[in-house]
Amino acid sequence: MKKLLLIPAMFSLMIGFAQAADSWLPTLKTDTPEQGFQLAIKMSRMGVKTAQPNMDVLKKGRAEYSNDAEDLIQVSHVVATNFATVAAANNYWK
Repeated sequence: MKKLLLIPAMFSLMIGFAQAADSWLPTLKTDTPEQGFQLAIKMSRMGVKTAQPNMDVLKKGRAEYSNDAEDLIQVSHVVATNFATVAAANNYWK
């Protein structure tokens, strides 16, 4: 029974960390669609940095994917997906 009580407490603690003042993503709310798009780009870049934290490896692959049309289309898709998330969080700036 004690373990079940611990789970909500841990979840609350995790939410507190996610909303910390030093968080790179304190909110999805933005004032304008342009700011939302910039946030979507940042979210996409942070996703890549999280998946590949080694900057040397990350930069080494840039020469290949930056000249590949299919790779660039995939990057655009990730940004578009993140922008859709930000737009929904902002009620499409209505």
